[in-house]
Amino acid sequence: MPREAFGDDFQFLPRSEILSFEEIFRLTRIFRGLGVEKIRLTGGEPLLRTDLAVLVGQLSAIPGIELVMTTNGSLLAAKAGELAAAGLSRVTVSLDSLDEDAFREMNDVDFSVATVLDGIGAAARAGLTPIKVNSVVKRGVNEHTVVDFARHFKGSGYVPRFIEYMDVGTTNGWRMDEVVTGAEIIEMIDAEMPLEPVESEYLGEVAKRWRYRDGGGEIGVITSVTRAFCGDCTRARLSADGRIYTCLFAVNGTDLRLPIREGATDKELEEIIRQVWSAREDRYSEIRSSETEETRRIEMSYIGG
Repeated sequence: MPREAFGDDFQFLPRSEILSFEEIFRLTRIFRGLGVEKIRLTGGEPLLRTDLAVLVGQLSAIPGIELVMTTNGSLLAAKAGELAAAGLSRVTVSLDSLDEDAFREMNDVDFSVATVLDGIGAAARAGLTPIKVNSVVKRGVNEHTVVDFARHFKGSGYVPRFIEYMDVGTTNGWRMDEVVTGAEIIEMIDAEMPLEPVESEYLGEVAKRWRYRDGGGEIGVITSVTRAFCGDCTRARLSADGRIYTCLFAVNGTDLRLPIREGATDKELEEIIRQVWSAREDRYSEIRSSETEETRRIEMSYIGG
C-alpha cells in the first residue's frame, strides 16, 4: 500500500471492528450454500494476519471449497509449508517486474525481487500449484521489462499474467495514458516468442489465455480497462470489517458484521446476501469515462484484487 496514504501515523481499524475467524468461517459456509466454489484470501497482504494458517484450516474443511490466496510474496517463503499443511490449494503471487528499480517504483516496498522469487519457489515445493504470477504493467515504469518477465517464466510451469494498470481507489493517481493495453503486451511478447490464443476454462475467467506455439507454457492477460468483462463477472468481495461488495470499483458495500453481532440467523444472513447479489448492476469497467474517473471508489487494498 502506498506509504503516503498508509504511513506510520495511519489509524488502522481496532481488532474489534475486524471479522473474527469464526465470523469469516460462518459467512464462508453460508456463501458455499449459495453456490460459491472458490474462496480467495487477499488484501492488502493476507500473510500479515496473525495465525492465518488457523483460518486456512477452518475454511479448507468446508466441503466443496477451493481455497486459494493472492500475496505479495514477502512472507511466503517462511509460511508456504504451514499454509499447504493447513489446506490451502494454491497461490497467486504479485510481482510487477524482475527489474529491481521498476519493482520498487511500482510497489514502494522494502523487500526485493529475490524475496518474492524465494517465496514462489517455497510455494512450489509445498505443492501450492499451479502458481500464477501477476504483473501490473504501467507505461513509463515497467513496460520495458514485460518480454524479459515472460521469458523468465517460460517453461517454468508458472503462469505469468499481465494486468492493465487500473484506476482502483483514489490513491494511485491513475491516468489512462499510463495504461499499456493487453493488445500491446501480446504484441511485444509475440514478436519474440510466438503465441496463440487458448479457450477460457470457465465462465467469468478474468484472464485471456495465450500459449507459446513451441509448447513452452502459457501466459494470461487481464484487460479490465480496454476490454471489460463485467457481464461475465462472478465475484463478490468480503472486506476484513465484514462488508460485501459486488465490484472491484464499488463505492458502497453492505454490512454483514452488524447483523451477525446482533444475532442474525444463517437464513437471515443468506437473504441479505441474496438481495445484494440479485440487485447488482455494476459495470464500471464498461462505462469508464472522464466522469466516472472522478468518482471516489473503495481502495483495492481494502477489498483485494
